[in-house]
Amino acid sequence: MKPIHAFTSLAAAIGLTLAATSASAAKPADPILSNAEFQQCLDGLKNSSQFRSVDGFTFNNYRPTAPDPSVISSLNYQPEFQKDVWDYLSSLVDKERVEDGIRARRQWADTLRQIESRYGVKPEHVLGVWGVESNFGQTLGKKPLFESLATLSCFDRRQSYFRGEYANALKIVANGDIAASDMTGSWAGAFGQTQFMPSTFLELAVDFDGDGRRDLVNSVPDALASTANFLAKRGYRSGEPWGYEVKKPDGFWGSSNRKDKKSMSYWRDKGFTLANGSPLPYDLDSAGLLLPAGADGPAFLVGKNFDTFYSYNASENYALAIAHLSDLISRQDSSKTDFITAWPTDDPGISRQQAKDIQQALLNNGYDIGAVDGIIGDNTRLAIQQYQSSRGVYPADGRAGQKFYNLIAANGSSTSAQPSRTTWQNPSSQPAQTSQPGRVIRSNDSMSQLIESKQGYRQVQGADGVIRMVRVDDGAQ
Repeated sequence: MKPIHAFTSLAAAIGLTLAATSASAAKPADPILSNAEFQQCLDGLKNSSQFRSVDGFTFNNYRPTAPDPSVISSLNYQPEFQKDVWDYLSSLVDKERVEDGIRARRQWADTLRQIESRYGVKPEHVLGVWGVESNFGQTLGKKPLFESLATLSCFDRRQSYFRGEYANALKIVANGDIAASDMTGSWAGAFGQTQFMPSTFLELAVDFDGDGRRDLVNSVPDALASTANFLAKRGYRSGEPWGYEVKKPDGFWGSSNRKDKKSMSYWRDKGFTLANGSPLPYDLDSAGLLLPAGADGPAFLVGKNFDTFYSYNASENYALAIAHLSDLISRQDSSKTDFITAWPTDDPGISRQQAKDIQQALLNNGYDIGAVDGIIGDNTRLAIQQYQSSRGVYPADGRAGQKFYNLIAANGSSTSAQPSRTTWQNPSSQPAQTSQPGRVIRSNDSMSQLIESKQGYRQVQGADGVIRMVRVDDGAQ
């Protein structure tokens, strides 16, 4: 999710969108880092060639007082659970995100027209990147960049790469483009509405609103125009689509290779059509075949513009998410977010709302999963695994798919699909035992212990009459 650098793609691949940990492989504990060693490293960096163009005042003024061990954990976090493409797409391209994109297109219509006029990039393609990268500015990342990049510059591997990004981040503030207080983002250093790395910012960020600053955090016009500039510089072809979902001819045995591009007449002669059976259009010069789920799943012919999406973050699934979201925004239709050809699975992925429903149901059942945020992380997967075991589901894999969603909804666990009127549901279907007012103990689920008695949780009855457990620190009163 962070453009240009090869390592950035790796960082994204082990971060939020491209991978998730299995229920049995929790993220390791943060290492213990020596602050004395950290400060000694920073002293050395100050006088190094990479920081020669960073003035001493800027370096000292924003010098971290201590390292952040959590970023080293993230750097070395190698997840074992890789999302299937249908899980990946369903979490990024759902009804909610499409509707947000449609609203964003209306709100920023004039700006997007001006951007297209200058850079030749279609509005829906810019919006696709914005939606996937930060959920249209709603998720920018909270890690202080100077602490993260300084820590990564001094400990573990890839120090040379991160030192360059650290120096560039300081230059951005010194140039007056972005306030230091706004320099927050991912653990790897990506920031802003469309998640640029500092080096990408210095190369390609533009001031589109005319205020003299390239502010990709607070200025939507600057962020969207900078994204269009990035795509244009990576070979975007004006007037061309990214590609199409297609139907393969019977008996076709070709493999997935989007780089092996052929003329559209080649694909027509082979018998390819659009997925709905219509003839292939003539608005794409050449295309390669993409089969993200193999021969039995949806098929796509993708052109150069798909490759520019890929260059933003080296993942074909990521590029397909941008492409699909952009199409739905362009059609202004959120009623159906699936492709015409179904994924080859009997357990499709879930939307973010369904993920929130699952989290709320697990929380109501006593599983301490943290915040209900629609992100299926380690705690949620572990709780799913425990719930599956308590229900005799095998394998208890911790995966949040439609089957688990239906399972927990069918057992009256306060999802929006089948709301329950009680907070605590016993997975063993045995009555809960009340030990004292306000506390409920379930006798035979060791994972589901009295989380209401822990600090940070309390009961809330919603307008629908459903009583739920919520975190005290979630902002609710």
